[in-house]
Amino acid sequence: MHVALRPRSGCLVLCLCLSVLTLLLQSLWVPAEMTSDEPAGRSPEEQGQRGLGFRRLSLRLEALSTQVQRLSKERDITRLTRDDVSLLLHSFRQDQQGLVRLVERELKRVSQRLDHLSRHQTNTATPHEDLRPHTAKGLSEKCEVPVDAAYPLCAEKVEFLRARWQADPCYAFYGVDGTICSILAYLSQIEDFCPPRDGRNNPAVPWHPKNHSYTERAETRTTLAPLYALLRNSTGPAMNFIRSRVERMSDRWIQAGLWMRQGRNKTVTGQMRVLLYTGALAGSVGQRFEALVKRGGPLGELVQWADLSACLTILGHNLTFSTSLQQLHSLIGAAPGRGSCPIQRPLTFDLIYTDYHGLSHLQGAMGLAFLHYKCRFRILDSFGTEPAFNLGSYARSTGYQTLWGSWGLQPLQYMTMFPHTPDNSFLGFVSEELAREGAREEELEPEGYRKDRIAVVYGKQDYMWQGKSEYVGLINEALETHATVYQPEGHTSNLPSFIRNHGLLTQEDFLRLLRRAKVFVGLGFPYEGPAPIEAIALGCVFLQPRFDPPHSSHNNDFYKGKPTTRQISSQHPYAESFIGKPHVWTVDMTNKTNVREAVRAILHTEVKPFTPRELTSEGMLERVRSYITHQNFCTQSVPTWPPESALRIHLGPLGQSCASVCRQSSHVCEPALFHHLNTPAAFSRLGISCSSTGQEANHLFPSYSPWGRHCGLQQEPLLFSCAGSDSSHRRLCPCRAHLPGQVALCPDCL
Repeated sequence: MHVALRPRSGCLVLCLCLSVLTLLLQSLWVPAEMTSDEPAGRSPEEQGQRGLGFRRLSLRLEALSTQVQRLSKERDITRLTRDDVSLLLHSFRQDQQGLVRLVERELKRVSQRLDHLSRHQTNTATPHEDLRPHTAKGLSEKCEVPVDAAYPLCAEKVEFLRARWQADPCYAFYGVDGTICSILAYLSQIEDFCPPRDGRNNPAVPWHPKNHSYTERAETRTTLAPLYALLRNSTGPAMNFIRSRVERMSDRWIQAGLWMRQGRNKTVTGQMRVLLYTGALAGSVGQRFEALVKRGGPLGELVQWADLSACLTILGHNLTFSTSLQQLHSLIGAAPGRGSCPIQRPLTFDLIYTDYHGLSHLQGAMGLAFLHYKCRFRILDSFGTEPAFNLGSYARSTGYQTLWGSWGLQPLQYMTMFPHTPDNSFLGFVSEELAREGAREEELEPEGYRKDRIAVVYGKQDYMWQGKSEYVGLINEALETHATVYQPEGHTSNLPSFIRNHGLLTQEDFLRLLRRAKVFVGLGFPYEGPAPIEAIALGCVFLQPRFDPPHSSHNNDFYKGKPTTRQISSQHPYAESFIGKPHVWTVDMTNKTNVREAVRAILHTEVKPFTPRELTSEGMLERVRSYITHQNFCTQSVPTWPPESALRIHLGPLGQSCASVCRQSSHVCEPALFHHLNTPAAFSRLGISCSSTGQEANHLFPSYSPWGRHCGLQQEPLLFSCAGSDSSHRRLCPCRAHLPGQVALCPDCL
């Protein structure tokens, strides 16, 4: 029978077709597998979004079908006869039933094949069978997901692995084969998200941290032989630089070791097993970094790695040095795969020094274990990470999120090149001097180095000189001006014609040139490197540009995205603030008179070589030993170092950070002492009467707001911040004194 449908009657046909499609999608729906290029380490919630795509589509089609049906009933159904509609519905129902039977047959066939493959996989021995969770009866056993209030995520994790167990080979490595029994065994014996299964022994998961009993003591060494053995097989420009620096400075480290043995502080700690993993030298990032080193790129990070490795060796600890991601996986016992599973055994290192790249590598390799071991990490972070950027949830909600940060570490776990960020630990480096034993007799003088009337410009690449010709020309009026700029073969030099360029020098030749020079000239970039400190240690005067307005993430591309709110007033703020005149002169390089007067004054000033104590080998040994002895981020108890006796409480003016408040009183802000101030009694001690007191997660707290006389206390210890400031808050600040020339340590700290 032919049924003539009016134009609007097509809605009914569309409705019925959508119903069939909806039923088909609901029958076929299985969560999609994770693609091979999806980053590892995502939470189950994030990873499940893709798998829910078909489900969402099905629900949307069902809703659309319902809407079409309603409209059809309201507008068109009256135009068809009851017999016509009955016939159409009967025809579509038969088609639906046929499709459902077909889908059921195909699903049954697929299920049978999966069972066959699972049985075959179970009967085949693997080289890692001893690591697989025990499932006893195997596939013949029926397993039900337990309900246990102590394991609230068990059911969710089971569903996640049912859909995603093939997304990462590490699950099969641990014995997961898609069955509920194998999944429950994995989640109870490897990831501890589900309770122990009845009648089975369930020892602690194999990778959980174990208490380490130190069998050997860390005795101060007077040799670097163990470090030479580690570095001997390393190749490449970066590792060659590190090895060369260690060898060149070995005598100074040995003398510092002898000094430490004779010192009054005889505290001996357990010998730490320490991994140094330079993530910036691993993988594709490492290849790019190596290429930069050969062209005169940044060497500050390599200086720190070299000095840290020498320092830890002299302190008597057991080191492992790695620049390979593949070797990292082996060292930490990572399961094969993409990092979704935890490591296979307890971490064998007490401390891991790495960088931001290495931190990402560790997260990708350790899986769930990363959170349990992150208290052992120490991050070499040249420019620092402030607390507001460090806590991910807070950074996202307050606009502090950047490409860096958001790792949720204790801020003191970040270790900086200079002590510019009190919220982090100052690691530093050792200012290098040319070995005097090999110098010619005429180069040595009783009161210092003989100086020629020359200036050496700080800037090894062409782009650093752009727009600086007039400034350098003013200096060249009084001093013969030298450069060490890398020049590729066949490239025409863009340097001013009066510059005497030596090209890229070895470190020894560069230091020899600095020994002769009267002035070391900063061009404004690079920021905060070690070279100006080494020039000052060789008797040079450092002449650098002032920044007005100061450089920051708001107006400077280099600092944009970095996890800091610092305002950089000159090329080298440490040299300006911690050393100053007569060794450091800061000028407006656009003011000709200012530059000429500074050069004239420098020429009439005699300066002796100077190195701050904290940048000597003795100072670094003293500082790093204190960190290893006293900094423990793996305990839930409040810090006990520095001691409370070091605390000096200050209430800052509106808009000033605690770093600034403490500095104005010749003290240092000490974040480890904040918990002593985070009480109403601390405000009372300063004579502040609070009309109200509240507690919240805020990087400005503890603080006092004059409007309403409100006292704010800190709810989240990770947000205790020396750097935080706001025009409506007066910060309550924990300040302390410091040893002369050693800002990281207080008189009561040793």
